[in-house]
Parts: sequence; C-alpha cells; structure tokens
Amino acid sequence: MPEPIRLGVLVSGGGTNLQAILDAIQEGRLPARVVFVGSDNPEAKGLERARARGVPTFVVAYREILQRFAHDPPQARPPEDFSLAEACARQRLRPGGTEPPRLERFLVSRAAAEAELLAAMRPYPFDLLVLAGFMRILTPYFIDRVNAGCNPPRIMNIHPALLPAFPGTDGYGDTFRYGCKVGGCTVHFVDYGEDTGPIIGQRAFPIEEGDTLEAVRRKGLEQEWRLYPECIRLFAEGRLRTERRVWELPGGRVERTVVVIAPAAPGKAPEHP
Repeated sequence: MPEPIRLGVLVSGGGTNLQAILDAIQEGRLPARVVFVGSDNPEAKGLERARARGVPTFVVAYREILQRFAHDPPQARPPEDFSLAEACARQRLRPGGTEPPRLERFLVSRAAAEAELLAAMRPYPFDLLVLAGFMRILTPYFIDRVNAGCNPPRIMNIHPALLPAFPGTDGYGDTFRYGCKVGGCTVHFVDYGEDTGPIIGQRAFPIEEGDTLEAVRRKGLEQEWRLYPECIRLFAEGRLRTERRVWELPGGRVERTVVVIAPAAPGKAPEHP
C-alpha cells in the first residue's frame, strides 16, 4: 500500500459519497485520511458524518456572502488578489454573449466566498480536494490557487451522468427524462467549465422498462459509492496524469485534455474504474 494521502472534502448535503470514502479508508481499501470536511450549508448531514469519525469540520456561509453582494454592492469587495480580467478570460462557465455586468457580478461575488473557503481550508494541508456533492460552482480564482499548475490536478468531482452527456445539477433526472437505456456516473478533474474537466473513471448501469427516477438515482448512487474511492486510489498510487491531445479532423482541429492511467505496479491486480 502506498503512503496515505491527505484528503480535503467539500459537501453540501447528505454526504453519502463522503461516507463511502470514509468506509473505504476504514476497511483498508483506500490509502488516505480525511483531514477536513467543509460545507456551504450548516445543516449538511455530511458534517455529522465527518464529526462521527473525528474529522474537523467548518462552514463557509455562501448564502450570506452572496446576499451581501446583492443587497449592498458598493460595500462588497472581492479579495485583494482577485483579478477580474483574468477570471473573465479563463472562465468557461458562462457563454461568450453573457452580459458583461452579470458575468462580472457572478465572478466577483463567488471569488469573495471562495476566499473565505480557502482561508478555512488553510489550517489543513491536503493533497487532493474531493467534491462530494458540493453544490457550488468553482471559479478560476479558486481552482488556480488549489491546483497551482499541478499535474495531475488537485480537485476531483463526481457527476451523476455519463459525461459529456447531461452536465449540470440533475444528471440522473436528465438521463431519465431523455429516455436513455443506460445511465451512469463520472469522476473527473475540475477545470474552468461546468462538468467539463478530464474524465478519470465512469460506471454504467442499465435502465430497465418500468424503472422510476428514484430507481435510476438508487442505481446511480450504488455505482458512485464504488467509483469514487477507486478513482481516489488511482490518485494516491500516483497513476494519474493529464495530457493535451490534438486530432486533425476534416472539420478542423480538435484539442482535449485527457487523463492517462498508468498500469498497476507488477504483481498488483489492475483496477478498472
């Protein structure tokens, strides 16, 4: 087993993926330890799960910060090291035609919340930041300060759909309503877009005739609880890196950043997330 890595985890709700990670660590399947669990929601059950295992927790009141910007913009200020021009140039969260003042308000207010999030995380050095149902979009301001040019990146997320299909907040619902015959989940590194980062692993499941949306979500969660610890383990074993690839197609050049998974060490059975 490799040396345990330090995990920081962010949650907004029930924290079932956090529980799967904690259980995998306790059972010896994941060489890691959770050094903090943070949330934007003081009522998140994920905080209770962390405290039950003796993990430090904190809350950053996103809602109050965003309300401050909405109600009294002249008194609200972004962090001193925030560059609006830089954030606008790098973000891929809003389309290019988005009204500039609206985009600027979005980036400035989120950077203010993210500065408090970074400050709350600072006492707990970590190797990988895991988003386990954290329902806040991260901006370039936060991503750049966590990743700091690292390869592989240091922020991992799980999404309830087989990306690149159905990004956004309701992946299982979108999959179900589209009439898909297969659903799934995806673990990916976080980049400047919404659910657009390079894919680490995926798991799929059949959607049977007569399945309800609740059944699809249940099947999906069962796969998530297996997939996330497996992908974190690949990171812990040093088997992940990203590389830029280019394809020349009849319609023009296509560029993508992809995750490359190194083979397992000799004598170790390979894992396939």
